[in-house]
Amino acid sequence: MARIVWTIQAVEDLENIFDYISKDSLKYAQIQIIRIQSIVKILKKQPRSGRVVPEIGNEKIRELILGNYRIIYRLPSEKTVEILTIHHSSRLLALD
Repeated sequence: MARIVWTIQAVEDLENIFDYISKDSLKYAQIQIIRIQSIVKILKKQPRSGRVVPEIGNEKIRELILGNYRIIYRLPSEKTVEILTIHHSSRLLALD
């Protein structure tokens, strides 16, 4: 079973998503965060379940799609999944 590590950027992204959605609905903001956290848990058992990020083309950089969000992660080893960012699909992905 792989270990999930959240980068500072990914945690900030999660907080920003919550803050933005909660301006309209605190309940929906909570639901969305739970959905994101739940889909990430799948990676513990199936770290390669996401697709390779098309803009990058590296087998170790993958993503899960959840609604309008791209949960981008890296596989530094077979036992570790590093959540890099949670990116809204309407924005361009910065490759820096």
